[in-house]
Amino acid sequence: MKTKLAIIITLVAVAASIATARTKTTQTQLKNNSMIVEQIPDANVPDSLLRDLEPNAVTLKGYNKKASDSRESFFVTNNTNHRISHIRLLMRYSQMNGEMLHERTATVEVDLRPGETRLVAIKTFDVQRLFYYYAGPKPRKSATPFKVAFRLIGYDIPVGM
Repeated sequence: MKTKLAIIITLVAVAASIATARTKTTQTQLKNNSMIVEQIPDANVPDSLLRDLEPNAVTLKGYNKKASDSRESFFVTNNTNHRISHIRLLMRYSQMNGEMLHERTATVEVDLRPGETRLVAIKTFDVQRLFYYYAGPKPRKSATPFKVAFRLIGYDIPVGM
């Protein structure tokens, strides 16, 4: 019985290490790729939605997406004086010459206290896995580099926590 349990625990540990091996956003990588993700200056978002929203309330940095990844990861920092959750971002992906590839709204489920930073991951826009983030490692296979910019369009302030 103990042998079966040890085998099961080993298999679970191996499966967990394989599942997490795809996208690595380590502290070293954050230092090397610590530039802040560019903000979208002229988003097509009605001013009425942004009226009470500080554009610098959230910072994104350490963005990572290899050509083979099905998820994009980055660090999110809460620059407000209150706890926030469910961050909504307008994300714009463009070629190196500035031509837009894709634009979407993404909701990032996170619970951040003031000043706190957390690593998050969202499903990638690149379903065909043809693109890689230009500041990351060059892929082995043929792929196209891209840049990403964002605009904060909303976040929730949880009550009673």
